[in-house]
Amino acid sequence: MTDPVGKLPSELDQLPDRDPEETAEWAASLDAVTKAAGPHRAAYLMRRSLQHAEGAGLALPKLLETDYVNSIPTAPEPDFDGDLEMESRITAWNRWNAAAMVTRGARYGVGGHIATFASAAWLYETGFNHFFRGKEGDGSGDQLYIQGHASPGIYARAFLDGRLSEQQLDKFRQEAGGEGLPSYPHPRRLPWLWEFPTVSMGLGPLSAIYQARFNRYLANRDIKDTSNSHVWAFLGDGEMDEPESTAALALAAREQLDNLTFVINCNLQRLDGPVRANFRVVQELEGAFRGAGWNVVKTLWGNAWDELFQLDTSGALVRRLREVPDAQFQTYATRDVAYIREHFFGAEPALAELAKLLTDAKIAECFYTSRGGHEARKVYAAYRAAVEHKGAPTVILAQTVKGYTLGKGFESKNSNHQMKKLSADEFKDMRELLGLPIPDSAFTDGLVPYGHPGADSPEVRYLQERRAALGGPAPARRVHAVALPEPEERAFKALYKGSGKQEMATTMAFVRLAKDLMRDKETGRRWVPIVPDEARTFGMESLFPSAGIYSPLGQTYEPVDHDQLMYYKEAKDGQILNEGITEAGAMADFIAAATSYATHGETMIPFYIFYSMFGWQRTGDQMWQLADQLGKGFIVGATAGRTTLTGEGLQHADGHSHLIASTNPASLNYDPAFAYEIAVIVKDGLRRMYGPEAEDVFYYLTVYNEPKRQPAMPEGVEEGILKGLYRFREGTPAGAESPRLQLLASGTAIHWALEAQELLAADWGVTADVWSATSWGELRREALLADEAILHGEQRVPYVTQALSGAPGPVLAVSDWMRAVPDQISQWVEQDWTSLGTDGFGLSDTREAARRHFGVDAQSVAVAALAQLARRGEIPASSVKEARERYGL
Repeated sequence: MTDPVGKLPSELDQLPDRDPEETAEWAASLDAVTKAAGPHRAAYLMRRSLQHAEGAGLALPKLLETDYVNSIPTAPEPDFDGDLEMESRITAWNRWNAAAMVTRGARYGVGGHIATFASAAWLYETGFNHFFRGKEGDGSGDQLYIQGHASPGIYARAFLDGRLSEQQLDKFRQEAGGEGLPSYPHPRRLPWLWEFPTVSMGLGPLSAIYQARFNRYLANRDIKDTSNSHVWAFLGDGEMDEPESTAALALAAREQLDNLTFVINCNLQRLDGPVRANFRVVQELEGAFRGAGWNVVKTLWGNAWDELFQLDTSGALVRRLREVPDAQFQTYATRDVAYIREHFFGAEPALAELAKLLTDAKIAECFYTSRGGHEARKVYAAYRAAVEHKGAPTVILAQTVKGYTLGKGFESKNSNHQMKKLSADEFKDMRELLGLPIPDSAFTDGLVPYGHPGADSPEVRYLQERRAALGGPAPARRVHAVALPEPEERAFKALYKGSGKQEMATTMAFVRLAKDLMRDKETGRRWVPIVPDEARTFGMESLFPSAGIYSPLGQTYEPVDHDQLMYYKEAKDGQILNEGITEAGAMADFIAAATSYATHGETMIPFYIFYSMFGWQRTGDQMWQLADQLGKGFIVGATAGRTTLTGEGLQHADGHSHLIASTNPASLNYDPAFAYEIAVIVKDGLRRMYGPEAEDVFYYLTVYNEPKRQPAMPEGVEEGILKGLYRFREGTPAGAESPRLQLLASGTAIHWALEAQELLAADWGVTADVWSATSWGELRREALLADEAILHGEQRVPYVTQALSGAPGPVLAVSDWMRAVPDQISQWVEQDWTSLGTDGFGLSDTREAARRHFGVDAQSVAVAALAQLARRGEIPASSVKEARERYGL
């Protein structure tokens, strides 16, 4: 519907207008400007009015997009705190060695990336010389999330600084001998240098946000003063297409994380071509970040553009910049000046007149090289604005040229991401451009030389002095791990003794244990419970009033359940991280907490509990990030299994996470059946991860929501629980000639196996021993190590082989997982092997119906056991048919 003059109604029509005459006068003024000075002038006045209103603090919607110009004009830029000429020489050496390293490596076919660092060199160099705090000063220093493809430049700087040798540079991407440099930032491979793995695109920005938030969490809980720590995330404009890159922008603004800065290198190119060929990615990103509540600083144009903007008295230049798509601007950078005059300045008469005032050299400088991200003063001004801004995180949108200084064969070419080397002639051209004193005679044996001004040169002394003033080398990873004392035994004893006649799911058993451990006088405050908005599902609501849910604002409202015992309590020093519906965010929380022992020198014990299905399947890439970053803690897949979560069906039914988890070398994976097994595993996990000989591993436990009576712990089973297998209940022989077999079960399947044991004995005279397989994965891991020992002349028998040695009859394994999970150990089992599992898609039904559907209920286990014995000729084949009929299979 439209109003009488044909205009669409707006939300303003719903607001009372106390002075319609005044409103009409404002509208008439705007109409008059439009008629007299044109629509461009009218639009300019409106934008300036909105900017003025925003600065005055008026409650108006924010302007989401500003003109395609620098946020900080040249005149008010702060004084540059350094020796620009010296820093230019340092940057030149780093550019050269980064390109040389990759080019020399190309002779071995190992590749590498040159163009990314070439575009971003000043973004890093300015930070290293003026902003990035090291770990040898006060506090924890800054956290640097380096763009993965820029790693050669970081290695080059470490070489100039004396932290890497020429021999190490020549081992770039050649790690097999143990002395090489990883291709990308990787703490597990180069733990003294890299702090954060970032090349799995999208995870860097997401992790940086939650790292900044965790820094505040530590401070608000009085665990570590992180007020001097700033998080810097260096990202590519193409990387921002990853959904994880922008998933938590609102969180960062909502919690006012002004300890966080994103630096987005807007070279307008991704791996195959332009990021936004027909659009403008800088403007798009500005709108997204402003809309989310971030402070946005655009650093687009270098000083060469100042003359153009001063001549632009009509605003035609700014309008033209706003309308030219990115791909066309890339084309300008590769075409001659005549083309630029025709296609850029020829767009309207005012621009054509402006171009007449410009020399070809000036146009070439502007369109080929002069970008804000290539000028130290521009970058310095942007960084200064970021660290001084309060109340919101900052994003710096810095425009650069991909492949800058590498020559016309590289700069702005669509293929430059895949180009791995420069020719000798291209290096010599680069040498002249950078002004480096590298003679032709240094090019020997067809190899480009590395360059270094000398360990005592002015450049190196300047670099080291700047870093000393900022708190030492960067990037750097430092571990000052202090072993945590063992918690009091009583927390574990509560689970050792079982639940008596009371039924309790293993999910609840874990939560009870965690709750007791959080009360421990020595280590309780170091536990970090993390949950993605499912705390009540897992029975964790009892933690709300006692531990509190973390919020930097505390609780500014009266909760609806304030009069209840377990009310929803938020607190500034809250211990629980309840992340809302975001497994990715919760996992990023976990990584920050799990690596705090290195990042901040503060050991934390995170446990992250979630719907089992939504862990490894949904956030498996972050599980690898956790392993790469050497994180520690307990990941708990609750409501586990394919048949145990009643009614939820296909999308919630997890029968495969243990298979995915088994691919991660740092993940120790357990599927405990009983509460006491959980206690033993957690206690040993605390020892292995946080004891005097701490290991760089983490634990994955699956727990179930099916209430069962929890037995007391038998004597002498601890070793078997930790290694992955022990005999839980030995069958009573029905007679001397009674057929026998071994039933292996994990998790909740132990109850089906125990019932099947009774059916086999009572109905068929078959004796079965029931084994609890707490970890198929750990059994396999140990067996693989035993196999590997043979290659070194050592004879070892795998534990699973030893445990089952001499056990009579065949082996039947059953679990609530697909058969491939228990089948991991089959090759080390000497007996005949068969497995049952829940292969296929899940479905909604009762537990009983789902288990019958998958053929894993007690009756199905009994029939499968009889079939094994029949194949061996130990019972008549007719018994199998009779059993099927009796049990209605």
